[in-house]
Amino acid sequence: MMSRRSVCRGIAVLLAVVAAVPVGTVAAVSAPPVPASGSVGASAPAAVRGSRPPWQDGNPGPVRPPAVDTPTAGEDARDPRDAPADEPVDYVPFGDAGARPAVACGGRTGRYQRRVERWLKLRVDGKQSAADCRAIRAFQIKQGIEPASGFAGPLTWARMRLLSARSAPDASPACPARSYRVACVDLTRRLTWVQQGGKVLYGPVPMRSGGAGHRTRTGWFTIYLRHRNHWSTLYNTPMPYAQFFSGGQAFHAIHGSIRTVGGSMGCVNLRLTDARGLWKVLRTGDRVYVWGRRSGG
Repeated sequence: MMSRRSVCRGIAVLLAVVAAVPVGTVAAVSAPPVPASGSVGASAPAAVRGSRPPWQDGNPGPVRPPAVDTPTAGEDARDPRDAPADEPVDYVPFGDAGARPAVACGGRTGRYQRRVERWLKLRVDGKQSAADCRAIRAFQIKQGIEPASGFAGPLTWARMRLLSARSAPDASPACPARSYRVACVDLTRRLTWVQQGGKVLYGPVPMRSGGAGHRTRTGWFTIYLRHRNHWSTLYNTPMPYAQFFSGGQAFHAIHGSIRTVGGSMGCVNLRLTDARGLWKVLRTGDRVYVWGRRSGG
């Protein structure tokens, strides 16, 4: 029979061994394996799309190109399905959410007040007078922006910026004029267009770029991959009319609004009709120039 002293000594040795094992060794048993080489925008056969956990697809907007399955001729020829219309609904103060044109202005101003005043050729003081409200509301009604409350919201300013850009898109001028096609991406004004020499071939159209932590990369790029019916395995979501120009970052349509407070995960998001138009203008090998910086989210 073992003595009580021997048993106690054995227990002490066992506890010492357990204590010597690093905590991380136990935790590592349940840790996920090393991420695979997938990426945002990477595609997979329809049967397994969405079956991989997100950590297997790497970080959003990686530098490396996406892995893409070769589409069939039928898939490549088929246009992506239409998306619901992107309704022009502006962000307004909470109390104005249900406002109608007949409701008196509350005098509230936002970050775009001065810019809207300047565009409408009003007195630029950053304060919403009755005259300011009437002018802003008239513009909102004409452009179909809701609610037409007279508040200078982000969509109201974005529409003014787009109207100005249509007459002179390269107001900086920041996008270099070349003898070949260049897709211009202005992160500051949140616009994109295509030009060749001094002629605008397409746009400008509004877009959404990468938000904080997922900025769209700036500089010169080349469109190296086009996939009409692309699928992102990272987010299990379609990327219609995807045109990749910088690793996993691409022009593509989204089935939703591009006018959100936050940005994309690095891609240049477009409305479906705009992405379809851009698809018809650009080709593999065309150049892309990205500059500026998205303010806010």
